[in-house]
Amino acid sequence: MADQFRITLAQVNPTVGDIVGNTHMAREIWSKAKAQDADLVAFPEMFVTGYNTQDLVMKPAFHNAAMQAVHDLAVACADGPAIAIGGPWVENDKLFNAYFILSNGAIKSIVQKHHLPNETVFDEVRIFSSGSVSGPYAIGDLRIGSPICEDSWHEDVAETLAETGAEILLVPNGSPYFRGKMDVRLNHMVSRVVETGLPLIYLNMTGGQDDQVFDGGSFALNPGGALAVQFPQFDDCIETITLEKGQEGWHIQDGRKETIPDTLQADYHAMVLSLRDYCRKSGFGRVLLGLSGGVDSALVAVIAADALGAENVRCVMLPSEYTSQASLDDAKELAQNLGCRYDFVPISEGRSAITNTLAPLFEGTKPDLTEENIQSRLRGLLLMALSNKFGEMLLTTGNKSEVAVGYATIYGDMAGGYNPIKDLYKTRVFDVCRWRNENHHIWMMGPSGAVIPQNIINKPPSAELRPDQKDSDSLPDYPVLDAILTLLVDQEASVADCLAAGYDHDDVKKVERLLYTSEYKRFQSAPGTRLSKRSFWLDRRYPIVNRWRDQG
Repeated sequence: MADQFRITLAQVNPTVGDIVGNTHMAREIWSKAKAQDADLVAFPEMFVTGYNTQDLVMKPAFHNAAMQAVHDLAVACADGPAIAIGGPWVENDKLFNAYFILSNGAIKSIVQKHHLPNETVFDEVRIFSSGSVSGPYAIGDLRIGSPICEDSWHEDVAETLAETGAEILLVPNGSPYFRGKMDVRLNHMVSRVVETGLPLIYLNMTGGQDDQVFDGGSFALNPGGALAVQFPQFDDCIETITLEKGQEGWHIQDGRKETIPDTLQADYHAMVLSLRDYCRKSGFGRVLLGLSGGVDSALVAVIAADALGAENVRCVMLPSEYTSQASLDDAKELAQNLGCRYDFVPISEGRSAITNTLAPLFEGTKPDLTEENIQSRLRGLLLMALSNKFGEMLLTTGNKSEVAVGYATIYGDMAGGYNPIKDLYKTRVFDVCRWRNENHHIWMMGPSGAVIPQNIINKPPSAELRPDQKDSDSLPDYPVLDAILTLLVDQEASVADCLAAGYDHDDVKKVERLLYTSEYKRFQSAPGTRLSKRSFWLDRRYPIVNRWRDQG
């Protein structure tokens, strides 16, 4: 009979900083794996501390506690399968991103991450030291090589492991989502398999951490690149896979093979999971938002209902004399469709009081943007009062198009603790709304069906801060605006590139100016779900004060 080796893969969701909770989860999974006669239980990168820890892991009290927790886990799990788990390690006063192999009550091997990512959301070069490339570790008769996350994106580490006797590659990851990331991962891992001739297991974590979403999607490849196992994207999954040794080496038995969702579903799932975990991990059970009757707040309300359940979502309509009857009707219908609480709080009385208070100071001036922004800031004040009184986190609802050009009021509609649509351009907001009306999945806690009224999707966008206002009065139409922003932000294109793509010079220069002058607003904005490689926060770090302009 062929030799067999059983690995329990834990695609699960740690919490940054919760060393006790993360190691307790590891012990519970280990106990179940022991009952299934597994030889090894594998966890993702930096599982003990959670990921991405940023500078927290440099704090001596923190990384010392994490290292002690690894020792304690080894002792507690001495009489069963080996454990492979990620965490920090200090050696010769250097801090490493490490992968620990625990067996027979002790730390048997320590793998140190060699290639440290220093782009997009990662600053590992300033946090960790680069480890040396070591050979494989042995569990029983099987020699395993573990390139840690970024190490597997480069050919040298995997080739060194193969040359020094590794028989399989087990790759632990803390790899966050961006649109299309699954294809990128698969292409890199197929390359490692082809180069080494070894089977490869790619193990990723799940869960939201601030703006980042770790989307799981773990998989296993056999020599030649054939897919043997595909775990679901975004969902936790703990399963044992079996490897068999034949005349040509080790081979992974075919197992679970989930379908990877398209980008609309993946984006939506990421927004739901990020909000759910942001609330859960920060201690909020309930949220509220201002429901305007527009498409952005409608989508945020549905995401919140799907993340937390409609009973934990409060929608507040705060109308002024400029709020249309259509918006009033649409907002109420949406809240009824979702089954969430709906409060009606007119701002007219408060606005009159503020206008009267400022009248002596504003005497002799004409109404302008100031008066429009007072409405938005009054709404922010009232929503924050409800948040404080009832312990409900306020969600903000600006899309990426608005966030990019500052079409939002600081201390007004930008007030809030989290923004799930922050990295979603306006044109894609409409696409996601249509998708959600047509689709429902088990991970959604809100009701199925066309919950967003069609009129919300169809009507022209408006802030409704003055009579007959339309967003297009101040901005290029959203298809044009989003296309220019995609070039300037996501592709770092020049003005000349935008003109070559066929866009009007005045439109491009206006968008560029608004993009740069709105940096101070983004610096103070709420975090939100990262959906692209150029989200506003860690992916794109521009100075707040910036007088450079492209002369094209």
